[in-house]
Amino acid sequence: MTESLPSGTASGRPARLDDAVPTPHAPDGPGNAPAVVDVWTLRIPDHAATAAARAGILDAEETARAAGFLDPAARARYVASHVGLRVLLGTRLGTAPQDVSLVRERCGLPGCAKPHGRPAVAGRTGLHFSLSHAGDFALYALAATPVGADIEAPDTAGDGLERMARRLHPDERRAVDALAPALRGDALLGCWVRKEAFLKGIGTGLPGGVGAHHVGLASALAPPWAPPGPAGWALLDAPAPDGCRAAVALKLPGGTARGRPPLMRTSRLLLE
Repeated sequence: MTESLPSGTASGRPARLDDAVPTPHAPDGPGNAPAVVDVWTLRIPDHAATAAARAGILDAEETARAAGFLDPAARARYVASHVGLRVLLGTRLGTAPQDVSLVRERCGLPGCAKPHGRPAVAGRTGLHFSLSHAGDFALYALAATPVGADIEAPDTAGDGLERMARRLHPDERRAVDALAPALRGDALLGCWVRKEAFLKGIGTGLPGGVGAHHVGLASALAPPWAPPGPAGWALLDAPAPDGCRAAVALKLPGGTARGRPPLMRTSRLLLE
């Protein structure tokens, strides 16, 4: 399925979503509608020049952050991923991407009310989003309830995998240790993206406690005895390119039917 989006960009050229692949789900009925999260990936090198030409849609804070990168490649990744975010939000809101006002919610840590929690669109309580990037790829998630997303490339983990393992929840470490050694690196990375996605979703980031919450391994590697994940949240393993691992954490609305899996719609974001 190909969906054309209104341009809403400074250049007037359209952005497109290609290859949308909805997760299969049962027919909806009264009280049976699933929670929905839309997930996009952007291959940054393919769109870095286009994004640089549209950098004027970034706000003053984003522009200052981009200028602070000494490494041109890191600067290009930041600009491309944030231009892509504004194109997606502007399209969802029906407004020009440069007119989307971004703020920070209050921190999700108990006793901390400082504005360094989840990023949000000012005045829009029914639209939540999350952005992550690793290597050549950016990952976006948009939903009607709080959401977190994370993507990691294998080469970004490196020697950090062992450090990751030591910080995980005890049941997660036990699940990793039960696997064949050849599978443990992939299991750790899959668990880590679920962990970061959840901590982003609750608005704490890593200070919220890597070992305090059980999110489990990716579904393909999770043992049958694994305890459930955080109450009221769905942890979804998202498709990721080139050996990357990605995950999305979605807060389930109060009316979601028990056991009803969320609908994850995945697409590639193309900036033109």
